[in-house]
Amino acid sequence: MSRAAAARVGATSRAVAGRGGPLTGTRHLARLILRRDRVLLPIWVLVIAALPASYAATYAELYPTAAQRAGYLATTASNPSVEALLGPAYGDSVGALAAQRAGLLHLIVGLISLLVVVRHTRTEEEAGRRELLGATVLGRAAPLAAALLVTYAADLLLGLLVAGGLVATDLPAAGSVAFGLSVTLAGMFFATVGALAAQLTESAGAARGLGLAALGVAYLVRLAGDAGGVEWLSRLSPLGLAQRTHPYTSERWWPLAVLAGLTALVGALASRLAARRDLGAGVLPQRLGPATAGAALAGPLGLAWRLNRVALIGWTVGAAALGAVLGGAAEAAGGAVDGNETVARMMERLGGTASVAEAYLGATLSITALAAAGYGIQAALRMRAEETAQRAEPVLATGVSRPRWLLGHLVFALLGPAVVLVVTGLATGLAYGLSTGDVAGRVPRLTGAALAHVPAVWVLVGVAVLLFGLLPRVSVGVAWATLAACLLLGQLGAVLELSQWLLDLSPFTHTPQVLGGPVPRTPLLALTAVAAALSAAGLLAFRRRDLPS
Repeated sequence: MSRAAAARVGATSRAVAGRGGPLTGTRHLARLILRRDRVLLPIWVLVIAALPASYAATYAELYPTAAQRAGYLATTASNPSVEALLGPAYGDSVGALAAQRAGLLHLIVGLISLLVVVRHTRTEEEAGRRELLGATVLGRAAPLAAALLVTYAADLLLGLLVAGGLVATDLPAAGSVAFGLSVTLAGMFFATVGALAAQLTESAGAARGLGLAALGVAYLVRLAGDAGGVEWLSRLSPLGLAQRTHPYTSERWWPLAVLAGLTALVGALASRLAARRDLGAGVLPQRLGPATAGAALAGPLGLAWRLNRVALIGWTVGAAALGAVLGGAAEAAGGAVDGNETVARMMERLGGTASVAEAYLGATLSITALAAAGYGIQAALRMRAEETAQRAEPVLATGVSRPRWLLGHLVFALLGPAVVLVVTGLATGLAYGLSTGDVAGRVPRLTGAALAHVPAVWVLVGVAVLLFGLLPRVSVGVAWATLAACLLLGQLGAVLELSQWLLDLSPFTHTPQVLGGPVPRTPLLALTAVAAALSAAGLLAFRRRDLPS
């Protein structure tokens, strides 16, 4: 190469490099992320933002006097099982009780924020789209910065809406702001944890697993500290710090400052690693797999098991822990409504039994069923992930037919939630039976009550399968939106006084409450038939459409 040519190449390189720094293109990538998540982000922000205000309105209606709230605090809110699940209550005001009831929001928002960041960093890199964008004038730090910017903005908007909704229910502004900020910073911290996990691993699955493990450890540390009354142990957890603001009692702001500092430190580490590692590589070396595949991978069912086993095991272990906590808190929940006829009638209506403790368990199992439906939808949408990653096409190019491949995934999408609910019922019945001295009688009753929700869960799985076969491009967003709508109708339908026909749109509205009475077969068979019809329609649509679509 001549000196003149070399000079021209050098000048061109300097010109291109001078067009921007490491953050060049961040704004455009953020707009792309917002466009891709234009359905999911607003749904989860709005649904979660409405929950704390609904809890406050419910407590104000059910416990209107200070004496009633003090009794609830002494019998239920301070129960070790309740504190382990939700966190401690720092007072008997409506706001303090509502803040405790909404304690799981820190975990939920952290989970969603973590997954969003992994989706727009490591998943994009694994799919090869990051490399295509990197070939343009795009700063090296722009993809990570854009993912964090959008997630941080969503968390901040969520915190503002939470605080505004609580203020709208006539709660003090200081406590509302403190709780809203705690939700925001919990989401921001675990979003940054997701960013760090994306730098450490080479695959999106490993990044999600590492991030979820960090979230699980944080929850277990907080749970152990709150259940045992060990304050310093709870403070070691980011989730414990987020709940140490003491909203509506004596607001403390230093835990939020500590959480913000930890977020900055983890973010700085993630940014440094992103700048130093190679594209497509992770800081942690990837373990080599066996040279030959095992016999379990000989067919589509074995492949589906390989893809879904980690999630199924994690959900099952979590269900067992949740069931044990719910069963341990049931007796305290029954004692909390002594003398409160309004609460007793409501719980009996929800649970379908004259036992308030069992009615409480019936109501909480309904919420657990929504979580199990989340796993079912995740397993069903795994087919779409395999298709978009171009891993389904090579499998279907062999002797594996489309129906066999789809049915292999459908087995786990349908049976997985059933396993989760059975384990939840067993653990709940065992814990409740130990507290009442009647294990043999409580375990089958609670297990049956949990199984009664399986057909409703299958309906949502059928919706996901139908969307995958008929409208694959919008299947992910619409399937999760359907679950969010069921959550909204179940948790806020009565508070918002929605029409019955609107509540009937949720399959969980038609699930019979079998505790304390006979098991009606008609609604269970009808829901199962609807789920089968939806799944069959999805299979037929998948056989007819192009791949990939």
